[in-house]
Amino acid sequence: LRDQELRRIRSEFVKGVSDPVIKGLLDDLYHHKVFSTEEMDSVMAERTKADQARRLIDMVNAKGEGAIQMMIDSMKKRDQHFCIKLGLTSSPAGVGELLP
Repeated sequence: LRDQELRRIRSEFVKGVSDPVIKGLLDDLYHHKVFSTEEMDSVMAERTKADQARRLIDMVNAKGEGAIQMMIDSMKKRDQHFCIKLGLTSSPAGVGELLP
């Protein structure tokens, strides 16, 4: 299930997501009517990037499978490298893999 996937990546997402990706995800979620203006504002009102990331991922999780899938798809478009690191996307052969 997708909600378990978000829980699994939550701490890495909070540590590693960039400011532009947070803003882009909010734009995408708003555009697809997952978030209202008020919900976007509540995420941006958080003081630190980590708090914004926590609030974003928790709000999306609460909205269920459709919202979670939309956020993951949006992340894949906006920061494919970060998604590979989080294990949301398999990397192209040999890219980003550790040598034995």
